[in-house]
Amino acid sequence: MRWTERRERFRALLAGDRCVHPGSVFDPVSARIAEDLGFEVGMFAGSVASMTVLGAPDLIVLTLSEFAGQAYRICRAGNLPLLVDADHGYGNALNVKRTVEELEAAGVAALSIEDTELPQPFGALGETRLVSIEEGVGKMRAALAGRRDPNLVIAGRTSAIAVTGVEDGVARARAYEAAGVDAIFLVGVKTRDQLEAVSAALSVPLILGGAGPEVMDLGYLSGKGVRVCLQGHQPFMAAVRAVRETLKALRDGTPPAELGNLASAELMKQVTRDEDYRRWTEDFLGGD
Repeated sequence: MRWTERRERFRALLAGDRCVHPGSVFDPVSARIAEDLGFEVGMFAGSVASMTVLGAPDLIVLTLSEFAGQAYRICRAGNLPLLVDADHGYGNALNVKRTVEELEAAGVAALSIEDTELPQPFGALGETRLVSIEEGVGKMRAALAGRRDPNLVIAGRTSAIAVTGVEDGVARARAYEAAGVDAIFLVGVKTRDQLEAVSAALSVPLILGGAGPEVMDLGYLSGKGVRVCLQGHQPFMAAVRAVRETLKALRDGTPPAELGNLASAELMKQVTRDEDYRRWTEDFLGGD
């Protein structure tokens, strides 16, 4: 498949002057819904991938092939530019290079590689550790070396502001920018002072995750070089609740005809692209 056009749209967004909230997606149908509703970008998080594919918490037990496979299913379902959280690149710098190669082939428009020490090391339960800046830079360089399509966006991601402080966060962001990444993904920015310190030190666009309410204003974020700001992953949680409540109602004896909050037949046709499949069926199986 051809992925160039969606990657060009993502790059145009980064080069623009406004910040957008991505649609958090987890499968082909959710991605189509986000696209139909006009979201400029889809976001597929590692935590959501772990829950979707394995039914497991975000403990880095998902494999690269499992993550890339689900990303491909999402990408092939439509034309929504997809930003993915590739965690730590599933290992050291060599693994990062392989991660970029696989996710590029899966069709993603952008991916982030973070400098958190993952998976959880022995003897550090509940403690978030970061790799050294030098190792982080090595991972960013490896990510760039793994890229074949120059339109693919690679973002260097760090939680340093929330873990080790603003000074270290700025140092890491500047080092990753110098290594050549296209954007910096900051996790855990809670105040405007924190954001402004990083924004003033960088020339590349910013992506935010886990941001605090003090900074969650699109106009303000746009002026500080933020181009994508996550809002969380509520769609997956809403889907879990809806499935549980529907199954519970059926288990408790509610007749299917009395269930509420179900997708209409028209909506189901829309998200499954029923009209396209009907046309293809007539064209290829009609017998004329």
